[in-house]
Amino acid sequence: MAFSYFARSSFVIGFGAIIYVTQNPQYLDTAKMLVTGKLALRGGNNMAAIHLADAVGGDLFLGFISAVAFATILAVVSGLTLSGASAVSHDIYANVIAKGRTTDEQEIKVSKIATLALGVAAVLLGIVFEKQNVAFMVGLAFAVAASSNFPVLIMSMFWKNMTTRGAVIGGLVGLISSVILIILTKSMWVDTFHMGKEAIVPFKNPAMFSMILSFICCWFFSITDNSSSAKEEREKFEDQYIRSMTGIGAEKPAKH
Repeated sequence: MAFSYFARSSFVIGFGAIIYVTQNPQYLDTAKMLVTGKLALRGGNNMAAIHLADAVGGDLFLGFISAVAFATILAVVSGLTLSGASAVSHDIYANVIAKGRTTDEQEIKVSKIATLALGVAAVLLGIVFEKQNVAFMVGLAFAVAASSNFPVLIMSMFWKNMTTRGAVIGGLVGLISSVILIILTKSMWVDTFHMGKEAIVPFKNPAMFSMILSFICCWFFSITDNSSSAKEEREKFEDQYIRSMTGIGAEKPAKH
């Protein structure tokens, strides 16, 4: 629901910025425009909504929008950091590396280390992609999620022949292919990394290719999996389907 409102408001903000911001010289970076020959806003193109607030409502609305933007960034970053640290400590460390033989204190320690590592990585990536359009970067994040998570979720919930091997390989292929294709697009290869004047991948968002590839890998590596564990997983599909649709038999949350 929140993303639906965001997507609809982007049209209003975009057209409003075209009318009230791009036509007002006080919001334009004239020096940069003389050098590049392209339209440039003061502070970068990500300032369009902030400049629009000032143009429409003055200092009062500008202060309100700035506060909302700061609070939104803080909430999103903290939420993603917590979820990432929880995934590293509980899913990767506790279940994969330690194979369940761990304590709450160990998981909390790993979670703290993961939080620091994710924070440092986020700062470094933020510096690298400082000049990129925020709305476009959000679209690329959804492209990675659509390629790595979406096929696995859909096929695990609604296809009875899905196996663990198909899910793992399909998710990894979707993740790796989407990231590689995004790096090879013009916005990354040319504009961010300055590796040439022509992009290797001519599409701005290659999710339509990486997502289809992930679906194909999930299907292929599942139907070719004839292991005993795969047979057990296929037999348990009906119970899993009922649990996913109704919640009956779902596990209780972890203590931490």
